[in-house]
Amino acid sequence: MKDMDANSQTGKRITIRVGTATLSFSAADTTNKRQPIVYMPYDLKNGISMAANLREAFHECSLLTSDTRKARVLVSAPVLMIPIEQYHDNQTELLYRHAFRDSEQLAVVSNVLPTLNAVAVFGINKDLRTVLNDHFTELQFIHAATPVWNYLHQRSFTGHYNKLYVYFHDRQMEAFSYQQHRFKFCNTFPGTRVQDCVYYLLNVWKQLNLQEEADEMYLLGDIIEKDILTTELRRYLMKVYTINPSAEFNRAPATQVQGMPFDLMTLYTRGR
Repeated sequence: MKDMDANSQTGKRITIRVGTATLSFSAADTTNKRQPIVYMPYDLKNGISMAANLREAFHECSLLTSDTRKARVLVSAPVLMIPIEQYHDNQTELLYRHAFRDSEQLAVVSNVLPTLNAVAVFGINKDLRTVLNDHFTELQFIHAATPVWNYLHQRSFTGHYNKLYVYFHDRQMEAFSYQQHRFKFCNTFPGTRVQDCVYYLLNVWKQLNLQEEADEMYLLGDIIEKDILTTELRRYLMKVYTINPSAEFNRAPATQVQGMPFDLMTLYTRGR
Protein backbone atom coordinates (compact mmCIF):
# COMPACT_ATOMS: atom_id res chain seq x y z
CA MET A 1 0.00 0.00 0.00
CA LYS A 2 1.14 3.50 -0.72
CA ASP A 3 3.11 5.18 2.04
CA MET A 4 2.20 8.85 2.47
CA ASP A 5 3.81 11.68 4.36
CA ALA A 6 2.72 12.20 7.96
CA ASN A 7 1.69 15.77 7.19
CA SER A 8 -0.23 14.95 4.01
CA GLN A 9 -3.27 17.13 3.49
CA THR A 10 -5.33 13.99 2.83
CA GLY A 11 -5.00 12.80 6.43
CA LYS A 12 -2.74 12.06 9.36
CA ARG A 13 -0.46 9.05 9.70
CA ILE A 14 0.28 7.17 12.89
CA THR A 15 3.20 4.87 13.66
CA ILE A 16 2.37 1.68 15.54
CA ARG A 17 5.22 -0.34 17.03
CA VAL A 18 4.47 -3.97 17.82
CA GLY A 19 7.07 -5.58 20.07
CA THR A 20 7.17 -9.11 21.43
CA ALA A 21 5.37 -7.91 24.56
CA THR A 22 4.88 -4.19 23.94
CA LEU A 23 2.63 -1.94 21.92
CA SER A 24 2.99 1.78 21.31
CA PHE A 25 1.60 4.56 19.16
CA SER A 26 3.35 7.70 17.97
CA ALA A 27 2.81 10.52 15.51
CA ALA A 28 4.32 13.77 14.35
CA ASP A 29 2.74 16.90 15.84
CA THR A 30 3.69 19.90 13.72
CA THR A 31 1.73 22.24 16.00
CA ASN A 32 4.06 21.64 18.96
CA LYS A 33 7.54 23.03 18.31
CA ARG A 34 8.89 22.04 21.74
CA GLN A 35 7.87 18.40 21.39
CA PRO A 36 6.90 17.64 17.78
CA ILE A 37 6.43 13.91 18.43
CA VAL A 38 3.64 12.35 20.47
CA TYR A 39 4.54 8.94 21.91
CA MET A 40 2.06 6.75 23.78
CA PRO A 41 3.06 3.29 25.07
CA TYR A 42 0.05 1.09 25.69
CA ASP A 43 -0.35 -1.00 28.83
CA LEU A 44 -1.09 -4.51 27.58
CA LYS A 45 -3.83 -6.44 29.33
CA ASN A 46 -2.79 -9.88 30.54
CA GLY A 47 -4.60 -12.94 29.29
CA ILE A 48 -5.61 -11.60 25.87
CA SER A 49 -3.80 -11.59 22.55
CA MET A 50 -1.93 -8.69 20.97
CA ALA A 51 -4.76 -8.38 18.43
CA ALA A 52 -7.32 -8.13 21.22
CA ASN A 53 -5.19 -5.52 22.98
CA LEU A 54 -5.05 -3.49 19.79
CA ARG A 55 -8.85 -3.64 19.49
CA GLU A 56 -9.07 -2.31 23.05
CA ALA A 57 -6.57 0.43 22.26
CA PHE A 58 -8.83 1.82 19.54
CA HIS A 59 -11.34 2.63 22.28
CA GLU A 60 -8.79 4.03 24.72
CA CYS A 61 -5.94 5.76 22.87
CA SER A 62 -6.48 9.35 21.81
CA LEU A 63 -4.04 8.99 18.90
CA LEU A 64 -6.23 6.34 17.28
CA THR A 65 -8.93 8.74 16.15
CA SER A 66 -11.38 8.09 13.36
CA ASP A 67 -9.66 10.54 10.99
CA THR A 68 -6.35 8.69 11.22
CA ARG A 69 -6.57 6.29 8.30
CA LYS A 70 -2.89 5.72 7.49
CA ALA A 71 -0.48 3.70 9.59
CA ARG A 72 3.15 2.70 9.50
CA VAL A 73 3.58 -0.51 11.51
CA LEU A 74 6.99 -1.38 12.95
CA VAL A 75 7.14 -5.07 13.80
CA SER A 76 9.77 -6.59 16.08
CA ALA A 77 9.92 -10.21 14.90
CA PRO A 78 12.35 -12.93 13.81
CA VAL A 79 13.72 -12.04 10.39
CA LEU A 80 15.02 -13.99 7.43
CA MET A 81 17.58 -11.99 5.45
CA ILE A 82 17.83 -12.88 1.74
CA PRO A 83 20.50 -11.46 -0.62
CA ILE A 84 18.63 -9.40 -3.17
CA GLU A 85 20.06 -11.30 -6.14
CA GLN A 86 18.64 -14.53 -4.68
CA TYR A 87 15.24 -13.08 -3.86
CA HIS A 88 12.21 -14.40 -5.75
CA ASP A 89 8.83 -13.16 -4.59
CA ASN A 90 7.02 -16.42 -5.32
CA GLN A 91 9.45 -18.33 -3.06
CA THR A 92 9.49 -15.92 -0.12
CA GLU A 93 6.77 -17.51 1.97
CA LEU A 94 8.12 -21.03 1.38
CA LEU A 95 11.60 -20.01 2.54
CA TYR A 96 10.22 -18.22 5.61
CA ARG A 97 8.03 -21.18 6.62
CA HIS A 98 11.03 -23.48 6.24
CA ALA A 99 13.25 -21.24 8.38
CA PHE A 100 10.58 -20.65 11.05
CA ARG A 101 8.54 -23.82 11.42
CA ASP A 102 6.02 -22.47 13.97
CA SER A 103 4.79 -19.67 11.73
CA GLU A 104 1.35 -20.87 10.60
CA GLN A 105 -0.42 -18.01 12.39
CA LEU A 106 1.80 -15.40 10.75
CA ALA A 107 1.33 -13.46 7.54
CA VAL A 108 4.66 -13.17 5.72
CA VAL A 109 5.87 -9.65 4.88
CA SER A 110 9.04 -8.47 3.14
CA ASN A 111 11.03 -5.22 3.07
CA VAL A 112 13.56 -4.51 0.35
CA LEU A 113 16.76 -2.93 1.72
CA PRO A 114 18.27 -1.47 -1.46
CA THR A 115 21.35 0.09 0.14
CA LEU A 116 22.21 -3.27 1.73
CA ASN A 117 21.34 -5.42 -1.30
CA ALA A 118 19.05 -7.55 0.87
CA VAL A 119 15.41 -8.32 1.54
CA ALA A 120 14.19 -8.66 5.14
CA VAL A 121 11.38 -11.22 5.46
CA PHE A 122 9.36 -11.41 8.67
CA GLY A 123 5.92 -12.30 9.96
CA ILE A 124 2.99 -10.51 11.58
CA ASN A 125 0.16 -12.24 13.40
CA LYS A 126 -2.78 -12.73 11.01
CA ASP A 127 -5.38 -11.63 13.57
CA LEU A 128 -3.36 -8.51 14.32
CA ARG A 129 -3.14 -7.71 10.63
CA THR A 130 -6.92 -8.14 10.31
CA VAL A 131 -7.51 -5.60 13.09
CA LEU A 132 -5.18 -3.16 11.35
CA ASN A 133 -6.89 -3.67 7.98
CA ASP A 134 -10.26 -3.04 9.62
CA HIS A 135 -9.18 0.40 10.87
CA PHE A 136 -6.77 1.78 8.29
CA THR A 137 -7.05 2.36 4.57
CA GLU A 138 -3.29 2.58 4.02
CA LEU A 139 -0.77 0.36 5.80
CA GLN A 140 2.99 -0.04 5.57
CA PHE A 141 4.71 -2.87 7.46
CA ILE A 142 8.37 -2.36 8.39
CA HIS A 143 10.68 -4.56 10.40
CA ALA A 144 11.46 -2.57 13.55
CA ALA A 145 15.23 -2.81 13.04
CA THR A 146 15.13 -1.42 9.49
CA PRO A 147 15.85 2.23 10.42
CA VAL A 148 18.72 1.05 12.66
CA TRP A 149 20.23 -1.22 10.00
CA ASN A 150 20.15 1.55 7.40
CA TYR A 151 21.47 4.29 9.67
CA LEU A 152 24.33 2.23 11.10
CA HIS A 153 25.29 1.08 7.62
CA GLN A 154 25.93 4.74 6.74
CA ARG A 155 27.76 5.20 10.02
CA SER A 156 29.96 2.15 9.42
CA PHE A 157 31.91 3.98 6.71
CA THR A 158 33.53 6.29 9.27
CA GLY A 159 36.96 5.28 10.54
CA HIS A 160 39.32 2.56 9.34
CA TYR A 161 38.36 -0.43 11.47
CA ASN A 162 35.72 -3.14 11.26
CA LYS A 163 32.65 -2.65 13.44
CA LEU A 164 30.18 -5.00 15.10
CA TYR A 165 26.90 -3.38 16.16
CA VAL A 166 24.64 -4.87 18.82
CA TYR A 167 21.09 -3.54 19.15
CA PHE A 168 19.22 -4.50 22.34
CA HIS A 169 15.42 -4.42 22.21
CA ASP A 170 12.44 -6.57 23.16
CA ARG A 171 14.55 -8.78 25.47
CA GLN A 172 16.89 -9.77 22.65
CA MET A 173 19.95 -8.48 20.89
CA GLU A 174 20.61 -8.17 17.18
CA ALA A 175 24.27 -8.40 16.20
CA PHE A 176 25.22 -7.21 12.73
CA SER A 177 28.22 -6.10 10.73
CA TYR A 178 28.67 -4.72 7.23
CA GLN A 179 31.03 -5.27 4.36
CA GLN A 180 30.68 -2.38 1.93
CA HIS A 181 27.03 -2.44 0.76
CA ARG A 182 26.02 -5.74 2.31
CA PHE A 183 25.50 -7.43 5.61
CA LYS A 184 28.56 -9.41 6.55
CA PHE A 185 26.65 -10.85 9.51
CA CYS A 186 23.14 -10.43 10.92
CA ASN A 187 21.64 -12.61 13.63
CA THR A 188 19.49 -12.40 16.76
CA PHE A 189 20.22 -13.84 20.20
CA PRO A 190 18.53 -13.81 23.64
CA GLY A 191 19.43 -10.61 25.47
CA THR A 192 18.35 -11.07 29.08
CA ARG A 193 21.49 -12.38 30.86
CA VAL A 194 24.89 -10.68 30.83
CA GLN A 195 26.97 -13.85 30.73
CA ASP A 196 24.94 -15.24 27.83
CA CYS A 197 25.33 -11.97 25.93
CA VAL A 198 29.09 -12.00 26.45
CA TYR A 199 29.29 -15.62 25.28
CA TYR A 200 27.25 -14.99 22.11
CA LEU A 201 29.04 -11.78 21.20
CA LEU A 202 32.54 -13.15 21.66
CA ASN A 203 31.61 -16.10 19.46
CA VAL A 204 30.33 -13.73 16.76
CA TRP A 205 33.53 -11.71 17.10
CA LYS A 206 35.60 -14.86 16.60
CA GLN A 207 33.44 -16.04 13.70
CA LEU A 208 33.97 -12.72 11.90
CA ASN A 209 37.72 -12.90 12.56
CA LEU A 210 37.70 -9.44 14.13
CA GLN A 211 40.80 -8.13 15.85
CA GLU A 212 40.72 -7.76 19.64
CA GLU A 213 42.90 -4.65 19.80
CA ALA A 214 41.82 -2.81 16.64
CA ASP A 215 38.22 -3.49 15.66
CA GLU A 216 35.22 -1.96 17.41
CA MET A 217 32.00 -3.12 19.07
CA TYR A 218 29.07 -0.72 19.55
CA LEU A 219 26.19 -1.41 21.94
CA LEU A 220 22.91 0.48 21.64
CA GLY A 221 19.27 0.38 22.62
CA ASP A 222 17.91 -1.02 25.87
CA ILE A 223 21.24 -2.52 26.93
CA ILE A 224 20.97 -5.10 29.70
CA GLU A 225 22.99 -4.04 32.79
CA LYS A 226 25.04 -1.71 30.60
CA ASP A 227 27.93 -1.05 32.99
CA ILE A 228 28.41 -4.72 33.89
CA LEU A 229 28.13 -5.86 30.27
CA THR A 230 30.63 -3.34 28.95
CA THR A 231 33.05 -4.15 31.77
CA GLU A 232 32.84 -7.86 30.96
CA LEU A 233 33.33 -7.33 27.25
CA ARG A 234 36.30 -5.02 27.84
CA ARG A 235 38.08 -7.87 29.59
CA TYR A 236 38.49 -9.38 26.11
CA LEU A 237 38.13 -6.51 23.63
CA MET A 238 39.87 -3.16 23.61
CA LYS A 239 37.22 -1.06 21.89
CA VAL A 240 33.72 -1.49 23.28
CA TYR A 241 31.50 1.59 23.07
CA THR A 242 27.87 2.49 23.78
CA ILE A 243 25.83 4.74 21.49
CA ASN A 244 23.95 7.49 23.31
CA PRO A 245 20.99 8.51 21.11
CA SER A 246 20.87 12.11 22.36
CA ALA A 247 24.53 12.67 21.46
CA GLU A 248 24.28 10.55 18.29
CA PHE A 249 21.39 12.58 16.90
CA ASN A 250 22.41 15.97 18.32
CA ARG A 251 19.57 16.14 20.86
CA ALA A 252 16.89 15.67 18.20
CA PRO A 253 13.34 15.85 19.60
CA ALA A 254 12.78 12.10 19.32
CA THR A 255 15.75 11.40 21.60
CA GLN A 256 14.14 13.45 24.38
CA VAL A 257 10.98 11.30 24.48
CA GLN A 258 11.01 9.13 27.60
CA GLY A 259 10.90 5.41 26.87
CA MET A 260 10.99 5.62 23.08
CA PRO A 261 12.93 2.69 21.52
CA PHE A 262 16.07 3.50 19.54
CA ASP A 263 14.50 2.25 16.29
CA LEU A 264 11.64 4.75 16.61
CA MET A 265 14.08 7.54 17.45
CA THR A 266 16.05 6.67 14.32
CA LEU A 267 12.91 6.50 12.20
CA TYR A 268 11.75 9.97 13.27
CA THR A 269 15.24 11.48 13.09
CA ARG A 270 16.75 9.83 10.00
CA GLY A 271 13.84 8.06 8.31
CA ARG A 272 13.86 4.46 7.10
